[in-house]
Amino acid sequence: MDVSSRVERALRAALDPMCAPGAPPRLAAAVYHSVFPAGARIRPQLCLRVAMACGEDVPGLADGVAAAVELMHCASLVHDDLPCFDAALTRRGQPSTHRAFGEPLAVLAGDQLITLAFEVLARSSASAPMRLGKLVTTVGRGVGMPYGIIAGQGWESEANIPATLYRRAKTGALFEAAAVGGALASGVDAEEAEAWRGFGQRIGEAYQIADDMLDVLSDAASAGKPVGRDAALGRPNAACDLGLGASTHLFEQLVEAAILSIPDCPGREDLSRWATQVVDRIRRRAHVAVSQSSQGEQPEV
Repeated sequence: MDVSSRVERALRAALDPMCAPGAPPRLAAAVYHSVFPAGARIRPQLCLRVAMACGEDVPGLADGVAAAVELMHCASLVHDDLPCFDAALTRRGQPSTHRAFGEPLAVLAGDQLITLAFEVLARSSASAPMRLGKLVTTVGRGVGMPYGIIAGQGWESEANIPATLYRRAKTGALFEAAAVGGALASGVDAEEAEAWRGFGQRIGEAYQIADDMLDVLSDAASAGKPVGRDAALGRPNAACDLGLGASTHLFEQLVEAAILSIPDCPGREDLSRWATQVVDRIRRRAHVAVSQSSQGEQPEV
């Protein structure tokens, strides 16, 4: 089974029990709406690719960690889209959860996804219970204070926002959790697993810089979500703050550093090849947007 299919299967397995008799049907529908259809799924794929590269030895554990990371990401998007934050009306080309189901159910759907993520971690660790504690800590660190995605969101309410710290918290932290979590799921020693943090962080920060460029250059229909929000809300954006040339250069620096930082492991070459392919897709999207923007055209991203 390919990696994308593993991710979707793990997410379906996590969400299906919510449809048990007696569950609030509209809330269940809101949760499904928040997870499907699939976005890029780059975080769970990163988790599985690292686990495979390290020689995963417990079937299903890496799937559970990957699903937990993606559920956390989806929860953050639901909350990020709320009127009290971005007031985004679309996400992944469809109405955002609060737009489709109302704010109360959107808040509850995001909360449910966070709770479900830790439940999935616990269930998937049944065959390797000694790994559960470190996995929970790793995912929790990627989500919470002081450096996780909650902190990233929190910086948006501060008067002064340090751009690099903001990018690393809002985006890089969950990429770090995916990479370290994949290594831990495969049985890598906790200290050695930490060596994967730099790889995840650099991939995540590069991904955010490309997203910043698309926020400036793309259109809402192509992006599947509102664009121009960073400028409207006064948030750091590499393309706005550094210019397209400098932000592109920073993107390339981070990508090169990410590939070089992949720790020695049995599947290092395969992982490097996959990371290069992912980065090439991101690079093409950004370059198309830059080219068409310079010609006064709407980019087809």
